[in-house]
Amino acid sequence: MNEPGTNPGTRTDVLLLVAFCGFLFFYGLGAFGLLGADEPRYAQVAREMLDRSDWVTPTLQGKVWLEKPVLYYWQAMVSFRVGRGVSDQAARLPAAFDAAMLIAAIYFFLRRFRPGSELDGTLITASCAGMIGFAHAAATDMPLTAAFAIALLAWFAWYESSRRIYLAAFYIALALGTLAKGPVAPALAAVIIFLFVAVKRDWRAIPRTLWVPGIVLYLAVMLPWYIVVQLRNPEFFRVFILEHNLARFSQDVYHHRQPFWFYLPVFLLAMMPWTLVLTVAVVERARLIWSEGKQAFASAEESWPLFLLIWMSVPILFFSASQSKLPGYILPAVPAAALLVAEYLDARRREPRSGDDKRLSPLFAAAHGVLCGVLVFAALSAASIAISHHLYWRTGTYVAAAIAACFTLGITATLLSRAGLRLLRPVTMFAVVVSVAAIIRFAAPVVDATQSARPIAQSIQAFSHEPVPIALDHINRVQEYGLEFYLNRATEKYEDRSVPAGAHVLVAAQGTQSQVARLVPGRRVSYLTSIPAQKLDLYWVGK
Repeated sequence: MNEPGTNPGTRTDVLLLVAFCGFLFFYGLGAFGLLGADEPRYAQVAREMLDRSDWVTPTLQGKVWLEKPVLYYWQAMVSFRVGRGVSDQAARLPAAFDAAMLIAAIYFFLRRFRPGSELDGTLITASCAGMIGFAHAAATDMPLTAAFAIALLAWFAWYESSRRIYLAAFYIALALGTLAKGPVAPALAAVIIFLFVAVKRDWRAIPRTLWVPGIVLYLAVMLPWYIVVQLRNPEFFRVFILEHNLARFSQDVYHHRQPFWFYLPVFLLAMMPWTLVLTVAVVERARLIWSEGKQAFASAEESWPLFLLIWMSVPILFFSASQSKLPGYILPAVPAAALLVAEYLDARRREPRSGDDKRLSPLFAAAHGVLCGVLVFAALSAASIAISHHLYWRTGTYVAAAIAACFTLGITATLLSRAGLRLLRPVTMFAVVVSVAAIIRFAAPVVDATQSARPIAQSIQAFSHEPVPIALDHINRVQEYGLEFYLNRATEKYEDRSVPAGAHVLVAAQGTQSQVARLVPGRRVSYLTSIPAQKLDLYWVGK
């Protein structure tokens, strides 16, 4: 096997990866404000921990908040401090950094154990829609996915080489995964490894995996924070383990119920634009394993596709059984699927066939070209959809469709050439880069205006740079948490009969000044401005 650094093309590979990952993961991190309820909450928790110089107990608006472990908060605290301030970009930087670290780990793993496939494996993984999307999110999904995937890569590296340095890396990465999102990391890893060993009937691998120094490393990295946070907050075990792990899995506690098959379309979308190639790869590898039986994975090297299939399937099936479902839950399956695509393409190139036999079929080329065209069309139309929540056919839509059609025809024609298999990754990456650029350039400003609390906060700050009290009247929790982050103070709710005694700014639905006046009799209600994109008005309520 080739050792890393022996190939003169390594420097070119690294520069290419830095350029692509820098663009796909880091470009546009602050192009739109924090979205949803989770991003502003997580960022605010990290800010409050940093303000108190408290690296143990998470708080939200001064109240203990124990829903998630601490890894993301630590990373965000460092990001805020290094970036000299709290911002959208700094809050999202940990996820982008973790995604980049995962890509680096994949590159060095493939360079060491599957030389020749390292560029495919890394760039295909980096270009999956799920990876790019969650690399731009201030959330715990990417920290978990990166740590979990690195742990499994390290375990397989140990399994293939018997070098315990990799087993030590497995336990350290698994500990970081536990600090990222809790016991789900070791639980999923245990199931994947057990199923892999069971299929191979290599039962000796289990006691060898349970290496005492490795377990000590795992506990040394993971356990201190769990012990200290429990000692300081006796309710931690009940809130985090019982309510936010066991209850969330077995019951629809937080109203995230979805059908059992929910993750199938979510996963296929997360794998765009490699969905078709993945489908072919899964069918081919499953067929090979079924037809050849144990011979298909006789050696550790030959069992790599089997390991990837199990790794990909377990998170999807596990979370499909959960009563609470969110799209980010199955992100840990995406790296395995991307690596399976890379393994399949590498095997196709190595097949002892003539050039004509290695050509891609017209049906495959056309279908993949259509998928890339759809990706480009969706990116160019995202701004219009964000405004109206529907796709309306107008001049801009027809232009987007024409551009997407050109991509479809160009990619299809390229894939039908004699070099189609070799050019599959480059032309697909081109479509991905164009799509990401279009989303950041055209859709991000619209998403910011319509779905983020950032423009609301900016309007409030334009009237007063002083930290005036903020009240809300029947405003959804996304805007509530967003305002609390951007203004760095708690809000009060009229619907909870929590009306500030002093003068304050009120955020309410458009055209409700008369209704607001009736809620605060005897107090002057003055119109300040509107946020038309979110159908909101700002009012000044006097004493």
